[in-house]
Amino acid sequence: MSSPTVKTTDMLIGALLRVPAQAIHRRIVNELNAAGFKELRAPHMAVLQFPGPDGVRPGTLAERAGMSKQAMNQLLRSLEELGYIVRSDAPGQSRARIIRFTKRGHAAYTKVHEILRDIEREWSAELGIKRFVQLKKLLLRVWESPLTR
Repeated sequence: MSSPTVKTTDMLIGALLRVPAQAIHRRIVNELNAAGFKELRAPHMAVLQFPGPDGVRPGTLAERAGMSKQAMNQLLRSLEELGYIVRSDAPGQSRARIIRFTKRGHAAYTKVHEILRDIEREWSAELGIKRFVQLKKLLLRVWESPLTR
């Protein structure tokens, strides 16, 4: 049985935001892998996404990513074993842990930003600078609104 054809005019905001976000994540992972960070996979992006994990507690990262602390700790364990992060005791806080990038982790995070800047240049060229700036302003307005809480 084939899927019904969906007209693009019928697409809802969830799909309109999800599809480009997934394409961005795929590109980041593919380009990271090509740049020598071969172990990184899509789930790792939950840790490497803005504003990054450096100096942050695992629970905060889990909340940002919308996932359980247990799932986040599995990702962190993976990234630690791969040499991207270290977990250490938070200064002055008993039993609290914080995440720190290793040199390799900083290099990967820097590469993510380079890839995103390339994507922004391409999107700006595709949409035109004025429309791209407008898109970013509208998305920032949504980001800062109660709509995303």
